[in-house]
Amino acid sequence: MILELDCGNSFIKWRVLESDKVRVFAEGVVDSDAALINGLRSFVTLALKHCRLVSVRASEETSALVAALVDNFGIAVTCAAPSRHMAGVRNGYEDFERLGLDRWLAMLGGFRLASGACLILDFGTAATADFIAADGEHLGGFICPGMPLMRNQLRTHTRKIRYDDASAERALESFVPGRTTVEAVERGCTLMLRGFVLTQLELARSYWGSDFSVFLTGGDAELISDAVPGARLVPDLIFIGLAMACPLS
Repeated sequence: MILELDCGNSFIKWRVLESDKVRVFAEGVVDSDAALINGLRSFVTLALKHCRLVSVRASEETSALVAALVDNFGIAVTCAAPSRHMAGVRNGYEDFERLGLDRWLAMLGGFRLASGACLILDFGTAATADFIAADGEHLGGFICPGMPLMRNQLRTHTRKIRYDDASAERALESFVPGRTTVEAVERGCTLMLRGFVLTQLELARSYWGSDFSVFLTGGDAELISDAVPGARLVPDLIFIGLAMACPLS
């Protein structure tokens, strides 16, 4: 079995693949290294042989997680690393090592699925957009606060904004102007993200006309999906790129 990890700023997304590298044995999202280890140990039939991971965390945090995986499961861990070019994609950053590895892997996965020009939109703690031309050239991208950051900033700096997750979910049942604080905040933040998306689509059309693919990924991608009817929602896009960057055979 192969353990794959996407270690983001707020959460660790994980999945375990069967030995055929296709079927998913188990998957989930946790908020700490301990929760990951305990969750994996709860599977009686778990038989891990390999692990590959991508991390945007500090090197010390990543090293601590790798050590815990080795100690608990005795497996070798392969970590994705920055690259100037891979699988037909050329990193467009002036300093290629400064491009977030999560964005890089999503681009690798998207370009493989598209086999042509594509726009990658990732909605996690931050919202990102990356443009890859048909020849694999990364034209650059944009980063703005995602739903968690926008929501938390308002909660942190505005004393009267307090509500629970259930209220937030109910608030997004429509997008008419909010008549409560939770409705106003949740709908306002979501509409800001939608505006971000529409701007990226406009720019992509200026580059390629209609000849490009759009991929949505990240934990909040479903909030945006109906605003881009032709887009492909691929929750595991980073894992596709991770397998390309860290082949195990």
